[in-house]
Amino acid sequence: MAGGSSNYWEDLRKQARQLENELDLKLVSLSKLCTSYSSSRDGHRGDSNSDTAPLLNNSTQDRMFETMSVEIEQLLAKLTGVNDKMAEYTSTPGVTSLNAALMHTLQRHRDILQDYTHEFHKTKANFLAIREREDLLGSVRKDIETYKSGSGVNNRRTELFLKEHEHLRKRHCGQCVTECSSVWMPSAMQLLLDVSASLSH
Repeated sequence: MAGGSSNYWEDLRKQARQLENELDLKLVSLSKLCTSYSSSRDGHRGDSNSDTAPLLNNSTQDRMFETMSVEIEQLLAKLTGVNDKMAEYTSTPGVTSLNAALMHTLQRHRDILQDYTHEFHKTKANFLAIREREDLLGSVRKDIETYKSGSGVNNRRTELFLKEHEHLRKRHCGQCVTECSSVWMPSAMQLLLDVSASLSH
């Protein structure tokens, strides 16, 4: 019985260590995915042949994130189950002589589970915040590009309109000066003749 109980405990510890190792690897991968999340929604900052273009586009990264999150949640649930079985074992009658050592081991596995759970939630929150920020920045970039491309056309049109307006204004002013001169000159001449005639009388 003692041998069987001891094997059961060791099997639980092996399961816990195996799940902890898997969780560690998955959390490292999730953290790397979080830091590599690119800022371009289509996955390309510039030319697709560029050395700086990311290997994965954001929709692929989103799917990987979702898949990895589900896998990590499943591993956390399994590890919680193993920890619960270990806790049940420590309270089994006949194990009280080893209870202090078992409780220490159990507490260590609980602490690891708590750390991994905390790290997962923190990394997940960071990823979601980065994705939200990149969505917002992508939207702003798109708006700016749309404005630039649209206003570039409008600026050119406005420039042509202003040039035409200036040309017409100068032409019109020139015509006005010519018309005014043609009216003023004879009037001025007539006025001078009238003044001169009145002075001579």
